[in-house]
Amino acid sequence: MIGHQAQKLEELVSSTAAKKSKKTRFIAVTSGKGGVGKSTISSNLAYVLSQNGLNVGIFDADIGLANLDVMFNVKIKKNILHVLKGEASVSDILIPITRNLILIPGESGDEILKYSDKALFERFMSEAEILDKLDVMIIDTGAGIGDHIKMFIDAADDVIVVTVPDPAAITDAYATIKTIATFRDDINLIMNQVKSEKEAIAVYEKIKKVALANIGEKLNIKLLGKINSDIKVSSSVKQRALFSVMHPGSIVHKDILSIANAINKNLERDVLVMPSESGLSGLFKRLVKHF
Repeated sequence: MIGHQAQKLEELVSSTAAKKSKKTRFIAVTSGKGGVGKSTISSNLAYVLSQNGLNVGIFDADIGLANLDVMFNVKIKKNILHVLKGEASVSDILIPITRNLILIPGESGDEILKYSDKALFERFMSEAEILDKLDVMIIDTGAGIGDHIKMFIDAADDVIVVTVPDPAAITDAYATIKTIATFRDDINLIMNQVKSEKEAIAVYEKIKKVALANIGEKLNIKLLGKINSDIKVSSSVKQRALFSVMHPGSIVHKDILSIANAINKNLERDVLVMPSESGLSGLFKRLVKHF
């Protein structure tokens, strides 16, 4: 039954593909364990990218601990599941954060097909076209490597694993990298809460060495950047504010800017994203293939 539904949805999604023209880069941000600052990095990265003139969407796919509303200090009443159930329109759930930044409240991937009525899904795909002008969509996934998290990671163009220089966190990050490597060989790493760039590189090299030895030489694992340990980050979170807004001249802001610049270079070399896969509807086109 579910397979039949998925086939119908995939046919429907494919039929809408010809209308798209904008390229959207999908970036999944994940971690081996919670509490390493994944959502803090996702939200600040989305903001900085939007300030660089890009149209950015940030999709909250951390279902168990969805907290981007806290990060952006906004209230969420409905999410994508309400749209698929016919209880809201796409425009109803979108939350503008800044001029070029939109928060998209998400729902677990394995819930999608429970409400896969063709008429509702067709309306959803049509309404989702309002997000087709997005240059980047940050997908803030849950920690760990559950099935729906793997689905988002596989659908993304770029994957970022966030970890901190703590033995337990490093072990969990490696386990996550090992799992991701079973279905893709390109992984980016962000070292959070480090004392210096030297420490970030040292931990990265340790993870890379073990990964290449045990997973294989085909794995391409890169250090995308680091975020220094700074009280400004935790104090901003407590105030329900972004550290990039609260402390624009800080080292941590410069760190996130550096990461954003690295992503901008990837956008300029954008050869992975098909023009037919745009915005929110483009993401769902990829996700449907997993059912």
